Amino acid sequence: MDFEISTKACVLLWKSLAGKLTLLLIPLCVCRNLSNRTPNLIGFQNLTVRLRVALVLVLDIHKYSVYMEDQLLHCCHRYSKKSAVKKLYETDATVVSMSELIEGLPDAVAIRCIARVPFYLHPKLEVVSRSWQAAVRSTELFKARQEVGSAEDLLCVCAFDPENLWQLYDPLRDLWITLPVLPSKIRHLAHFGVVCSAGKLFVLGGGSDAVDPLTGDQDGSFATNEVWSYDPVLREWAARASMLVPRAMFACCALNGKIVVAGGFTSCQKSISQAEMYDPEKDVWIRIPDLHRTHNSACSGVVIGGKLHVLHRGLSTVQVLDSIGSGWTVEDYGWLQGPIAVVHDALYVMSHGLIVKQEGKTRKVVVSASEFRKRIGFAMTGLGDEMYVIGGVIGPDRWNWDIKPVSDVDILTVGGERPTWRQATPMTQCRGTIRGCAQLRI
Repeated sequence: MDFEISTKACVLLWKSLAGKLTLLLIPLCVCRNLSNRTPNLIGFQNLTVRLRVALVLVLDIHKYSVYMEDQLLHCCHRYSKKSAVKKLYETDATVVSMSELIEGLPDAVAIRCIARVPFYLHPKLEVVSRSWQAAVRSTELFKARQEVGSAEDLLCVCAFDPENLWQLYDPLRDLWITLPVLPSKIRHLAHFGVVCSAGKLFVLGGGSDAVDPLTGDQDGSFATNEVWSYDPVLREWAARASMLVPRAMFACCALNGKIVVAGGFTSCQKSISQAEMYDPEKDVWIRIPDLHRTHNSACSGVVIGGKLHVLHRGLSTVQVLDSIGSGWTVEDYGWLQGPIAVVHDALYVMSHGLIVKQEGKTRKVVVSASEFRKRIGFAMTGLGDEMYVIGGVIGPDRWNWDIKPVSDVDILTVGGERPTWRQATPMTQCRGTIRGCAQLRI
């Protein structure tokens, strides 16, 4: 079996895609040769480029990607040191071109090929060459992911331990990705707002939850106005424009591409009614109408039906923002108290060992959740057709005073006729009380 794959053949194969079965044939042949013998590099011009084409095709077949992409990347890395591809590394370090990503293909087409590779494999794609590294870290690639239908929905989670560390959960592959530590100077950042918008993760406000070991007093500011964003393209954190008002324990949601924050407590732990809106593209905050009421309790926010709903712990009334111009209205839906999640624009509440679906002022029991009665401090959130219960701590009770931090992830499928629970892979780094949780689409 000849090892060589001509660039023309790969291009024709790509143009004639009718299904993924055809994609599987050539990459499998390549991998058999890679595993059986070291390829003779003499006589095979542009072998690295051809392997890159095969790599993209292989990685689109998720069933076989874990095995084959390692084989191909290893060969690409070895051959990239040869003089035949030396020109790929003769680019100025400060200006990396994405030209000739795949020989014979326009860059626009090559980007659409790479866009089909799952996000968790992007760090490995970067070792192919500098031009591929530039492509993987470009905004064009993530725009192409949206266009070709390869965008992925991930969960972003931060827990009590380790401090200021975030992880991403990939539900399709049941794996966790650890992000760089949030570079905030605030130790044990807590009571912050978290939301995802424009393909980035935003962490807003909050304050230190650290305690002085000698006095037992709070060690640090209770509320700040700092804002951080994490860019999954560049894989780095960046400081953004600060909020107009320092706050903690406040409502925070993405609404029509903007970020809205409302209520909460100031640094002197006084409840506030001020609300403001952030434009991620312009990096600017503006004042918007204040809440009608303030309460001496933490608040949270959910978006249902295109409207922002602000809920205060212990109260049945909800303050609703239909549009910025119309301001807030106060409604009493009689919603149950407890952890909440939104799945397909419907509100689910965990109350008294049950998962209840709130439809306006009516309620419908979905399934039992009695196994979570002993767990506190967990996050409950929706993603796709499913609802997630993440982390928390177990105990204490009358028989056991120990507190056990957990990293468990339980998933409830609510989209089917018979909702069922199942367990996912536990968090690999984070554990304990969940500080923040949000859904990221990239």
